[in-house]
Amino acid sequence: MKDTDIKRLLYTNLLCIFSVFLSIFIPSFFLDNFSILETHLVWLGTCSAFVTGANLLLYLVVKPNVSSKRSSLSHKVARVVRCWLYFLASCFFLHIIFVLYGAPLMELVLETFLFAVVLSTFTTVPCLCLLGPNLKAWLRVFSRNGVTSVWENSLQITTVSSFIGAWLGAFPIPLDWERPWQVWPISCTLGATFGYVAGLVISPLWIYWNRKQLTYKNN
Repeated sequence: MKDTDIKRLLYTNLLCIFSVFLSIFIPSFFLDNFSILETHLVWLGTCSAFVTGANLLLYLVVKPNVSSKRSSLSHKVARVVRCWLYFLASCFFLHIIFVLYGAPLMELVLETFLFAVVLSTFTTVPCLCLLGPNLKAWLRVFSRNGVTSVWENSLQITTVSSFIGAWLGAFPIPLDWERPWQVWPISCTLGATFGYVAGLVISPLWIYWNRKQLTYKNN
């Protein structure tokens, strides 16, 4: 493992964090009374768009997992279509999971779905950018000792931390504090966002700290 790989990972993750902050401040220049709490649905869509754009841009620039095989245009188009289908499937799957775990079934449908969209943005989009629409590669990365690069290590950490953040964000909802951020799904989306950002910060630091113990199959 080279220190340059860890530095590239750190810079890439910092740019992803920057995209989250941009989603908070940029809309305020174009929308009156914009805030995460008051216009939460707008922010969810904006955050998803900014983070997705950052992941796609960084993938095209950094190219952490480029295949040596040259593919045709039709293959590339089919790959993009499959990625979109995977993303949509992830959104609907998470929406169903949220409902099964207590989210309103008939009410706040848009809120629940946008929560699924933003959580899919934090988890599924990086998987698609790094691994493509390949379920076998996904299962390999999230299995024990299945990672083959620092990028996949970071993907593990950020994905898990995003889910943990969303789960922890649900705890304040039933409490009688009567705070505006306790309305479904604000605390969960904020928890997922904090978890995603925390994962982006922690992963390169953890990899650097354990670089002597980490070994990858392709090294």
